[in-house]
Amino acid sequence: MKLGFFTSCLRGVPLEEIVKFASRVGFQALEVAAWPMKSDRDYFASTLDVNSLDSSKASEIKKLFKDHNLEISSLGYYENNISADLEKRKAYNEHLKKVIDAASLLEVKLVGTFVGRKGNASVAESLEEFANVFGELVVYAEKRGISLMIENCPMPGWGQDDPNRPGQIAYSPEIWEKMFELVPNKNFGLNYDPSHLYWMGIDPYEYVEKFKDRIFHAHAKDTEILNENLSYFGIYGTQLGKRGHSGGWWRYRLPGFGEVDWALFIRKLYDSGFDGVLSIEHEDPVFEGSRELVERGLILGYNHLKPLII
Repeated sequence: MKLGFFTSCLRGVPLEEIVKFASRVGFQALEVAAWPMKSDRDYFASTLDVNSLDSSKASEIKKLFKDHNLEISSLGYYENNISADLEKRKAYNEHLKKVIDAASLLEVKLVGTFVGRKGNASVAESLEEFANVFGELVVYAEKRGISLMIENCPMPGWGQDDPNRPGQIAYSPEIWEKMFELVPNKNFGLNYDPSHLYWMGIDPYEYVEKFKDRIFHAHAKDTEILNENLSYFGIYGTQLGKRGHSGGWWRYRLPGFGEVDWALFIRKLYDSGFDGVLSIEHEDPVFEGSRELVERGLILGYNHLKPLII
């Protein structure tokens, strides 16, 4: 298993500088953010501009990583690929295909994304749309030697008229089972993130073994439950104050600052035969606001996880 991080936390920092920082700290891999240069998503970044990538630039990037003893574990572009707005959906799908093409040029085997949700439609109705859209996207990726994977964040309130409704449907084991039934291609899997499962009350350790053949990559993000707020707001979160995606009663933290048992989680990954990359996804509000704080947070996450990884 190798330890890396997702570059979305260092928006605007050039790839070469991120690579040098990662190598200096001791990271072995980077999950490279590949959104368009402009996006209305939070936590997006355009570390890699896939629109301008050609074989010559790809060779330069591969050399940069090789010279610093790093690998690219995945390219990441997380958008609503089954949006009810067909114009937006087309743009998201077309950009995702460009990310897949870029991965092929860079000899990267994984691309991560979201399923999304079809407007305010039910999960069942959205799954029907998912089957059509991802049936085609997964084949597109497979033809280029790429595996497509879904990160399991529910994105509550994202694009919804109800702040508690998940804007991304691929968030639970129940739905994963149906998802893989509808798109059974073995090149389709998960970027497994325990932090989302934890605050939803789903055991983040139990399902590693069950979905071991579908876990291509793993995120290292922690969750802190704010018990006083939970007692005050309830599980539906604040209805009057600032919500974000958390409802005000939990927040994402760096590994070691929340409640995920990382020794147990990593042991479960090893026991399942996982030998991929565990990638820190830094969305910790305590270590945001400046490049220095973000980098400090990544170092703290690295120091917590590294003794657990061989």
